[in-house]
Amino acid sequence: MNQITVYTYREFDEGRYFEQFEKEHDVRIVKCYGNPDGENLELARGSTCVNIITTKITEEIIRKFADMGVRYIATRTIGYDHIDMKAAAAYGITVANAPYGPEGVADYTVMLMLMALRNMKRIMQRTELQDYTLNGLMGKELHDLTVGVVGTGRIGTRVVQNLSGFGCRILAYDLHENAEVRRYAEYTDADTLLHNADLVTFHTPLTDDNYHLINKETLGRMKDGVILVNTARGPLIETEALISGLESGKIGAAAIDVVEHEAGLYYNDLKSTVLTNRELTVLRGFPNVTVSHHMAFYTQNAIRTMVLDSMEGCLQFMQTGTSRWSVGK
Repeated sequence: MNQITVYTYREFDEGRYFEQFEKEHDVRIVKCYGNPDGENLELARGSTCVNIITTKITEEIIRKFADMGVRYIATRTIGYDHIDMKAAAAYGITVANAPYGPEGVADYTVMLMLMALRNMKRIMQRTELQDYTLNGLMGKELHDLTVGVVGTGRIGTRVVQNLSGFGCRILAYDLHENAEVRRYAEYTDADTLLHNADLVTFHTPLTDDNYHLINKETLGRMKDGVILVNTARGPLIETEALISGLESGKIGAAAIDVVEHEAGLYYNDLKSTVLTNRELTVLRGFPNVTVSHHMAFYTQNAIRTMVLDSMEGCLQFMQTGTSRWSVGK
């Protein structure tokens, strides 16, 4: 019987789909409730494929997986920048992702935009204290703004489509333009977008070229009071520049679902723990910053797709040596 080791296994939401796949395809799933690290790597012995989420997969982990016979790593996420791709290629391991539908993240993105524009964090805080005053809560209307969309892949395109109903001006930037976006938005270069947008939202994979795309220099070329929304990858925005911009008022508001150095924090219960990410603690303290814990993807459809497609890729690889979701080797 084929065996697949699944790390960071979550019973409460993913479990039923893993069980469904196990029964329908006659495979054995080795469950590990922790992240792949230390002694639990031994659970991968006997498995050609391992299944992970957004935990750091270093060269050392990859080497140990390879020594135990692992040849395929499936991440049940769209992004795979948490995996050392060079090391995977060097050890002959294929990497695959799970590109769930774009609707959930796109919907969540627009929600964060509206929350930032309408000062929703402050409204909810006051309501909890039965403070029903209005001073300081006046918002902005989306149709009055120019929105810049950085990255027009599946998610960015859906965001543009969603925004089209609000009547706002939309600027878009991507290395690869597409016709659907052109129906609603004006493609431009990155500098023009950043210079003209009242609100910027990010929907691009993290690469060496766009690491810290928003930094002190680029922020200086943006509009005063600009609003930043990030549901893509934390390191697209340099956190120190973000904090400085909020303190100076250069940034009017931010709504972020991702942040730099989030590994080891998100998806864990840390309510009695002193956070090691000092910058995250600072950001959470701003009244005009909304922070959520990398959960824009988190819908019923997405979880089902992430589990079943990642497992289907494992099965395809074990049967044929290839997978339709492979992104590298």
